[in-house]
Formats: sequence, C-alpha cells, structure tokens
Amino acid sequence: MTTTQQHEGKEKLVLAYSGGLDTTYCAVYLSKIANYEVHAVTVNTGAFTSEDVRAMEEKARTIGVASFRCIDVREKYYQTCIRYLVFGNVLKNGTYPLSVSAERAIQAISVAEYARELGADTIAHGSTGAGNDQVRFDMIFHHLVPNIRVITPIRDHQLSREEEIRFLKEHGVHYDFAKATYSINKGIWGTSVGGKETLSSHSALPEQAWPTPITATEPMNVTLAFERGELKAIDGKAFHSPVGAIEYLQQLAQPYGIGRDIHVGDTIIGIKGRVGFEAAAPLIIIKAHHLLEKHVLTKWQLYWKDQLAAWYGNWLHEGQMLDPVMRDIEALFESTQKNVSGNVYLTLFPHRFELNGIQSAHDLMSSKFGSYGEMNKGWSGDDVKGFTKIFGNQTSIYNQVNAAEDHGKD
Repeated sequence: MTTTQQHEGKEKLVLAYSGGLDTTYCAVYLSKIANYEVHAVTVNTGAFTSEDVRAMEEKARTIGVASFRCIDVREKYYQTCIRYLVFGNVLKNGTYPLSVSAERAIQAISVAEYARELGADTIAHGSTGAGNDQVRFDMIFHHLVPNIRVITPIRDHQLSREEEIRFLKEHGVHYDFAKATYSINKGIWGTSVGGKETLSSHSALPEQAWPTPITATEPMNVTLAFERGELKAIDGKAFHSPVGAIEYLQQLAQPYGIGRDIHVGDTIIGIKGRVGFEAAAPLIIIKAHHLLEKHVLTKWQLYWKDQLAAWYGNWLHEGQMLDPVMRDIEALFESTQKNVSGNVYLTLFPHRFELNGIQSAHDLMSSKFGSYGEMNKGWSGDDVKGFTKIFGNQTSIYNQVNAAEDHGKD
C-alpha cells in the first residue's frame, strides 16, 4: 500500500512538533487512534542544529507522520520581534528578556501559515492546561486561521506523563522518555531552565542546572558596533545580519556565566511563575544599546520609550503580538533609532560584564556645550537665575499662598 493510499480520505492535520514526549504522544495518538493524516512541523528559533533536525525527522517518520518539515525562522524572528525588543530595551520586570515567550508568537504564526499553505483541516499542539503556551498558541491560531479547528490531546484528555509513556509503549514506541532533572528551552534570544527549585520561592538553581558551564575566567574586552539601533559588528567583525552577531556574541559571553538569573512574574492565567534563564547575548545587547541611547537620545525620547516598552513587553509576553497597537509602538521605536549608531565598549568577567563607555558622532554629551559640574559654554549665570525663577514659579506661588495654613499645622 502506498503512502497516498494510506492517507486517502483522512482529515489533514498539522502538528506543532518538537520531538518531546507530549508531541510524540500527539503524533501517535492522532495518526493511529484519531485517524488523522498528520503533518509534523518544527519551527526553529535557534534551538536546533542541522543534525538535530535530521534526527527529529527520522523519529517523526518512524512514528507514522505523513510528512515532516522544519521551518527556520531565525531571521524572521529577529526582523519581526527581537529588533523591537532591543529598540525598546525590553526586560520584563527589569530582569527577563522574554527568551521563551517572545518566540512562541513567531512559532504559532509559522504553524498557522504552514497549515493554511497545506490546506489542513485541523491544527494540534502539545500544550498542557497549566501554562502560558496554551493561550499563546490558541489565540494566534484563532486570529490567523479561524476556520481551522484546534485540538490539544494532552490538555483535552488531562493526561499524566506516565499515561503518555504507557500509551506509546503499547503502540511500539520505546524511546527513552526519562524525565530530565531540568527542562531546557533554547532559542536565539536565550534559554529557559526549569526544575524543582523554580517550583518554590526560595531555592537557587545549582550549577549543574545551567546548560552552559563556566569555562571562561580571564577578562575580555569587547566592542559592539550599532547602526540605527541594530548590532552590526563585534570587535571589527561585520555580520550580514544581526542574527549572526547575536549568535557570535552568545558564543563569546555565555561561557562566562553572564546573563544567568531567575525571573518571577505573573502568568497569563493569573498565577505567579518562576523560571531560570541564561541569556548572555540578549542582556549584553540590551544594556549596551540602552547606554548608547542615553548618550544620543533626548530626555523625553528616553522617557516615553521606557513607558511604552514596559507595556509592549508585557503584551508580547501574553501572546498579543498581532494586536495592531504593537505595530504603532514599533513605529515609534524605529523612529527613535535614527541616531542610535556608534561603538559601545565593555569587558566580560565571570558572572558579569561592565559597560565602559561609548563613542558616537551623535553623542549629546558634547564638550562644545560644556562639561557637567565643571563649566558651561551655552548660557550665563543670569540665564540660570531667570530660568530657575520661571521653572519653579508655580510651586513658589503655591507655597506663598498656603504658607500660613501649612505652618499652622506644625
């Protein structure tokens, strides 16, 4: 019997596939029990090497999928998302660079587009009922492909890990699904780390939990070159795309243990969550970019960017990447980057980095206008006296009008 004959008359289903226990269960259950024509698709945001993809395809085909496809979205992910996280210096709760939550949006969008291209009747994903991803995936699928049904076998059947493994063994799938001590989710914008320590509020992750061991100990000076807010070169080495620059910087900095932290935040479903992450390149890029902006943007550009960035990051975290207001904020971010060009100098150390300074043709800290705390060249002492009187006039009037009443309370 040919493959075409095997799948004839079956509903076409696209499965968001990672090769882990949940999506392996979905592939077997949906093809063998629910009788779908299952087309597995993996969206690579920086987690998988070419060897990883080949192994995933081989595994997918052995468990009965009709087809397997891996979509490399690193460049699209950068252009539609990461660059705006840099422009906005987005760190959720001042800590987390949205390493996982940001990539979920582009993954869901890519799965939806593939399902539409394939003419699928149904989309399936392996989310459970306990986390944020179920909301992000469901919502984006409903936005982009509202006529395609969405099913989630793990969530819908409330399956335990043990039940999934037992089912797979009964159907001849005997891969080693021993539960890892730590769950790792890797992408170009950072890697998340979850384990028993992150389920409580007081425990730190041990050294063995972190995916990248600390092997670099000697300080290293690094120069980052930005053009209009985007990282274009490192130590004089130019990159065709900022994606390459991010990956190169990650290789330099992560062995120092830089960017390790634990994020505590509010989940979409209304409970507190805690997750570890290592994100050397994202943290360095955001902090270096922010330092450059402090020198080249005006006070009010910086102020309004800060206000909008916090909201933008939270809305993206909650899966709302397709809300048109996000395009409006991105337009403002992009407008502010016109003069964000120059070099940022920093030094890498174990567990930390230091920003040493910047050099830019657009530096507003120009000696032509004086030096803060030393001298000025753009105004006189009388100018300051007049400015001070007018600048504080409203508060002065208030205090004079209400002085007797306010003093009477003492």
